[in-house]
Amino acid sequence: MTFRLEGRGLGCERDDRWLFANLDLTVGPGEMLRVEGPNGSGKTTLLKILSGQLTEHDGELRWGGQPMRRSRTTFLANLLYLGHAPGVKAALSPLENLAWYQALNGERGSESARMTALDEIGLCGFEDVPVGQLSAGQQRRVALARMLLSPRPLWVLDEPFTAIDRQGVAALETRLQAHVVRGGSVILTTHHELAPMAALRRVALGVS
Repeated sequence: MTFRLEGRGLGCERDDRWLFANLDLTVGPGEMLRVEGPNGSGKTTLLKILSGQLTEHDGELRWGGQPMRRSRTTFLANLLYLGHAPGVKAALSPLENLAWYQALNGERGSESARMTALDEIGLCGFEDVPVGQLSAGQQRRVALARMLLSPRPLWVLDEPFTAIDRQGVAALETRLQAHVVRGGSVILTTHHELAPMAALRRVALGVS
C-alpha cells in the first residue's frame, strides 16, 4: 500500500459559518504539508478531520487509494497525532507517560527505548519526575518523544514547536526533515518559519 492521504472537497461548518469548503489536498511519502491561516480559520479542525477524529464534515478522505471507511484501521495503525496541548498526565513521570501511550496503541516497547527517547529529546535526568512539576517546554518534549518510539509513516502535528527553546526548535526541525527524507509524511500547523525544503508544500485557510 502507498501511504498517501487524500482529501477531496473537504468542508466544515461551525456556528453557521464555513471554516473552509471544497478543499482538496494530498500528502504522501517524502512530503510535508504545512496548513496555514489566521486564528479561527479552522487549522486545528482540519488536522482533526485529517487524523480521523472529526467525522462530521463534507467531502471524502482516502488512505492508500481507498475510502477511509474501508481503510480506517490501517490508517490509524500508521498515524502519529500530536495535538496543540501536550496531552500528558501530570501525575505520571515522563517514563510512565510514554509507557501509557504505548499501551494505548497496543505496543509493549521497553523501558530502555523510552529512556533513550527521553535522552534524545533533552529530558535526561527528568525521567522519573512527575510531569506536573516540569516546565511547559519539558512537557512538550515528553509528547514529542513519542515520535522517536512510534515508527509510523504519517505524522499529524498541531503547533509542535510551542513552548520549546531555540535548541529544541532546531532539533525538532531536523527530526521532521529526516522523517520526510526517509519517506515519511508530515502534516503540521506552526507559527515557526520552517527552513525551505523541496518537500514542503502549503495549504492556506481563511484566504478569499
